[in-house]
Amino acid sequence: MTFQGWIIFAGFWVVFVTTPGPNAVNCISNGMSYGLRRGLWAVLAILTQAIAFLILSAYGITALLLASPTAFSLAKLIGAAVLIFLGIRGWLMAGTPPTLNPAPGSIYGRALAIATINAKSVAGYLAAFSQFVQPDVPIWDQMVVIMPTALGLTALSYTGYTALGAAFGKSAMAKVFNVSLRRGLAVCFIAYGLLLGASSMRSTA
Repeated sequence: MTFQGWIIFAGFWVVFVTTPGPNAVNCISNGMSYGLRRGLWAVLAILTQAIAFLILSAYGITALLLASPTAFSLAKLIGAAVLIFLGIRGWLMAGTPPTLNPAPGSIYGRALAIATINAKSVAGYLAAFSQFVQPDVPIWDQMVVIMPTALGLTALSYTGYTALGAAFGKSAMAKVFNVSLRRGLAVCFIAYGLLLGASSMRSTA
């Protein structure tokens, strides 16, 4: 991955993991209920899910590249469309108060369940890997850069949400789920989708 490619990927991942969703709500709630130290079990669960999804995505993209370069190009366009869809959906739902139906079990188990069934998470991994993986470079050479970047930014984001919950209590939810902030992040998703979609179309032309 070139330095420029890494900057673009890191920027996308910052938007991806800071956009408020079920994981953020759960982390804020844990910070409020258990404090920062115990709340970090949820962050560990989110990182567990991230590692699993990163590895599965890498194997999936490798299989796709070996099967058909055309299919990989199509996946890139679908990934860009997913980003645009997530952005439009985020804009429309920006005024909707957050809801969370906690799964039973421990802090870790509950957070792992929430992270795994999160539709935004699944779509985001598809979009990220279809867009940022370079087909002419061995996938695991790229994962040496992708995994530490993604996991480091994920840990910082959700540790921050947990700390906000511990420090500000219920007011943290209002700060994070501000309509203007959510719409601003939604615009970032749409912009990334349009930019990457245009780039994919140029590369296949």
